[in-house]
Amino acid sequence: MMITLDNINYVNEHQQMLCSLHICAKEQITILGPSGAGKSTLLALIAGFIITKQGTIFLDGINHTRTPPGKRPVSIMFQENNLFPHLNIEKNLGLGLSTTLNLNKIQKNRLNEIAEQIGILNCLHRLPSQISGGQRQRAALARCLLRDQPILLLDEPLSALDPVRRNEILQLLAQVCSQKNITLLMIVHNLDDAARISYRTLLVSDGRFVYDGSTQDLLGGKDPQSASLVGLVANNRNLI
Repeated sequence: MMITLDNINYVNEHQQMLCSLHICAKEQITILGPSGAGKSTLLALIAGFIITKQGTIFLDGINHTRTPPGKRPVSIMFQENNLFPHLNIEKNLGLGLSTTLNLNKIQKNRLNEIAEQIGILNCLHRLPSQISGGQRQRAALARCLLRDQPILLLDEPLSALDPVRRNEILQLLAQVCSQKNITLLMIVHNLDDAARISYRTLLVSDGRFVYDGSTQDLLGGKDPQSASLVGLVANNRNLI
């Protein structure tokens, strides 16, 4: 297994997260659920930004329950994007390849290639404050893809994008993850986006998985155990 969460019990002042999860290498999985359900908490636990007091987390076969974030085999994109405001977009992306920003020719070519694929090549010499929210979102995603970690965690990477650009990014994500054997766990807005990239979807409610199975079955409302949330999807596909 690439990701194993075994009997996680995490509690803070807002919620309790109780879960176990097994994800195979190269799986592309989407996460849906109402606001405050625990979706971002789940990614933060895997990435190591919050630590569970009970349970264990195995990543790529190694126990990383107490490992600092920087030493986990994970790239994560937060909702806030976390671009450095004093660095231009090219340097922000370059940090995904080298913390010293001393890039060789091959690395520079890779940076330009992913920037072109993701539609921000003309933004490389601008500061984050000088580009749109959607462009900043794409820059943060490009930096994650450049890091080449086996696990990619994305927290609502499509929220600021229009439908056409969203579909393009979903196609690129699927392509890059397949080419590089990346295991993807991504929070999305709605079931339509989930169906475009993943065969398996997790539905989170109150810090628990109320559904873990086929995206198409969830799209069709076939799971009786999550009938109330599936009804919410049917009336309004947005689940955030």
